[in-house]
Amino acid sequence: MDEFLQFLFSGLTRGSIYALVGIGFAIIYNASHVINFAQGEFVMIGGMAAVFITANAGLPLIAAIPLALLIAAIVGVALEKFAVEPARGASVVTLIIITIGASIFLRGVVEVFIGKRDYALPAFSGDTPIHIGGATLHPQSLWIMGTLIAVVAALKWFFDHTRLGKAMLATSHNRLAAQLVGIEIRHILLAAFALSAMLGALAGLLTAPITLTRFDIGIMLGLKGFCAAILGGLGSPYGAIAGGLALGLAEAMTGGYISSAYQDAVAFGIILAVLFVRPQGLFGRGGTERV
Repeated sequence: MDEFLQFLFSGLTRGSIYALVGIGFAIIYNASHVINFAQGEFVMIGGMAAVFITANAGLPLIAAIPLALLIAAIVGVALEKFAVEPARGASVVTLIIITIGASIFLRGVVEVFIGKRDYALPAFSGDTPIHIGGATLHPQSLWIMGTLIAVVAALKWFFDHTRLGKAMLATSHNRLAAQLVGIEIRHILLAAFALSAMLGALAGLLTAPITLTRFDIGIMLGLKGFCAAILGGLGSPYGAIAGGLALGLAEAMTGGYISSAYQDAVAFGIILAVLFVRPQGLFGRGGTERV
């Protein structure tokens, strides 16, 4: 039972991170039908920006966090404005290649200006472990899981009670109809990329005290977030949450009861199974097309 609790805590922590990244994929896909493979780099930017600000500007972490989120949002807007928007009429494959190229570019910029080594942020509430039923829980894990809950509540309020949120929902359901009622689609796309970038950066800020951060940390986390989005149903933010948690738990249980060598493989095995059996994901809706 002690081992199970330990693996459960580990899985929920991982799954919460994957869910935050997966929500970013879903928001951008809903607004623009673009699969943004640069999403993982925003995770890296969040942690690395906070490290750079605290080390060079002398600001405390509490002040560095909003600045890091702002930097990520600016990069997200620039990505949409200068990379995605000029190729708006291009094929899906072309847009995917553009986002992959943007990912490589962002990773290279950070590598050149900040460096290749690992960096760490201080834990938000110290490093003293919490003992629960024979298992130990890092205080930072509570921040990660609590932040996911707060993000879900904030997104629910944003989409249900703000004009911008309702405009984003309208755009995701029917882009042409949204344009006909006066919604400025370009502004919605910029807002979607900014929001997605901030969610990714938030994930990076939360994980840096536990797993450290470096210029290439976003590669695997971006792929895991994409797997979470696909598992839950691409385009469904709440599906991405369920997919991320399921993925994190599957990894933790596989690593604990079978072998840690298979932790990464299980994620991609699950996604292949989902694509074969239920391509629309757990919470996605199947579609029909007249040909």
